[in-house]
Amino acid sequence: MKLYCYCFAFFILFSFFDDIYAQTHKKYEPNWESLGQYECPEWFKDAKLGIFIHWGVYSVPEYGNEWYGYHMYRKKKTNHITGNESKETNPTYVHHKKTYGDPKTFGYKDFIPMFKAKKFNPDDWISLFKQAGAKYIVPVGEHCDGFAMYNASHTRWNSLQMGPKRDVLGELAIAARKKGLKVGSSSHLAFGYKWWKYEKDYDTTDPEYQDLYIKPHNYLAAPTKEFLDLFYRRSMDMIEKYKLDLMWFDFGFCAPEYEENRLKILSEYYNLADQWNKGVVLNYKKIGWEPIPDGAAVLDLERGKLDRIRDLPWQTDTSIGRNSWSYVKDWQTKPAGELIDEFVDIVSKNGNLLLNVGPKSDGTIPEDQKQVLLEIGQWLNVNGEAIYASRPWILYGEGTNRSKTGDHTEYNTKAMTEKDIRFTTKENAIYAFVMDWPTSDILIKSFSTTLTSIADQIEKVSLLGSTEDILWKRDETGLMITLPKTKPSSKYAFAFKIKLKEAPDGIYKGVKN
Repeated sequence: MKLYCYCFAFFILFSFFDDIYAQTHKKYEPNWESLGQYECPEWFKDAKLGIFIHWGVYSVPEYGNEWYGYHMYRKKKTNHITGNESKETNPTYVHHKKTYGDPKTFGYKDFIPMFKAKKFNPDDWISLFKQAGAKYIVPVGEHCDGFAMYNASHTRWNSLQMGPKRDVLGELAIAARKKGLKVGSSSHLAFGYKWWKYEKDYDTTDPEYQDLYIKPHNYLAAPTKEFLDLFYRRSMDMIEKYKLDLMWFDFGFCAPEYEENRLKILSEYYNLADQWNKGVVLNYKKIGWEPIPDGAAVLDLERGKLDRIRDLPWQTDTSIGRNSWSYVKDWQTKPAGELIDEFVDIVSKNGNLLLNVGPKSDGTIPEDQKQVLLEIGQWLNVNGEAIYASRPWILYGEGTNRSKTGDHTEYNTKAMTEKDIRFTTKENAIYAFVMDWPTSDILIKSFSTTLTSIADQIEKVSLLGSTEDILWKRDETGLMITLPKTKPSSKYAFAFKIKLKEAPDGIYKGVKN
């Protein structure tokens, strides 16, 4: 008995000093010099594909997009940056009034009891995402509407107490980790300060609901200290409660007034990750400001890409829906081939793709979105060797199709052709993706014997998904691959594996087997 007491006392004492050590010996301090120590974890560099999930109260009306709450109170179209109204009638306002009644009698809060999510099955969702080839998930934790999709400690407006009455993020986290997927969440709450229209007789001005709609204020007013503190507490609540592998912030977080929050959240998140003994990722945007120095977190581009290789890892987030992130009745699904082409282009430049799905409010994922995910998964079953844990080559590709750099540039994207080639590397192989099935022999000019691109001998060329012997020759014009007789089972972006006799220094430095 005495031995047990001694051991227990020692354990308590050890835990006490361990806590003291953790509090006084923090690796990261809330300044950019200290945060410059951060290194992106290998799991993120290797993962390449994640699934974003826009699902919340805004899914109930199935109209417009996830900004329904912003628009339903505004009679005229409004610039979301300046708050200036145009002369054009706002179609969301018209739809809301016709379908649900005047916003003065049916406010955004009144959608919450309608958000029942009766068919939500986290295991089914994760099984689908796993089949799609995803390695991490990022459910929206709280959108600009301020409704938390988790067991929130700092707001009553959350999915455990209202609506579905379930801890959506928590249930998805458990299901995902069972399947080996990393778990993230997103916060769009920073822009929530500009979300609501305050007008007499709107529920947005009712003191009873100010903890959802925020106290009325001028559109261009800077967020109060009270709101900034709340934002910080809610962000850290998500991070700590679910030990998130990734935390994604929308563009409101970029604004100068969030500088203190950025420093605090980053340093505390990274210190927690050290205690958890795992690598974590914080995604940020660069819209309008330079909020975080390069390397201190991971850059995310919304519906856009880069036009070249970036040494640091980065990410594109885009939606399967061309016109919305949340489910709407006129949802326009992008074809799998288009998304796969974008995916390969992103990976060739050292990026990841965070691909969004928009479930219906009842918790079902529509069949057209499922089919796209399954097609991507089938493609990855054949070509994943050239994607997962790959790194960029010295060139990202060949051809005339060049992306524009920046957010919201995907609308200018042109379709890839057989003349467009994208490269990845892993170990002693270079993978050349021909972006459409060729109609003639393939010439890869970057392998010309007169260029310094790569002087090493090629041992073999093969086509992923095919058992056919691939004929090839290399000379001063480049690497000429004879058109294969048979098209492999995958429909899109065909990967030729160019195996070198040996892997020179630097070809796959830092890449794990």
